[in-house]
Amino acid sequence: MPQGDKSSYTDKQKRKAAHIERGYEDRGVDHKQAQARAWATVNKESGGGNKSGSGRSRPDSHVSARKSGRTGRAAAARRSATDRSAAAKKGWETRRKRAAH
Repeated sequence: MPQGDKSSYTDKQKRKAAHIERGYEDRGVDHKQAQARAWATVNKESGGGNKSGSGRSRPDSHVSARKSGRTGRAAAARRSATDRSAAAKKGWETRRKRAAH
């Protein structure tokens, strides 16, 4: 199989790579770099191309997708309890007002 051949990847892996690639391009990364990053992410999560067949699949790790949640929690932890409480109250008021309309 020549380098760059994606025939051994499942349709789900191909869709995932395309979605990740679009995300990078939306953030201003050029097409070739976005494509390389997307496939690197798919390989990191799934361990490369998954051939079909009973008992041959391994569950995806989702290690890259989990990173965003950790950074968000760290940012929230830096804020004081008063600031977090004020933001929660403001959000509650906004949702209450919108629900009334």
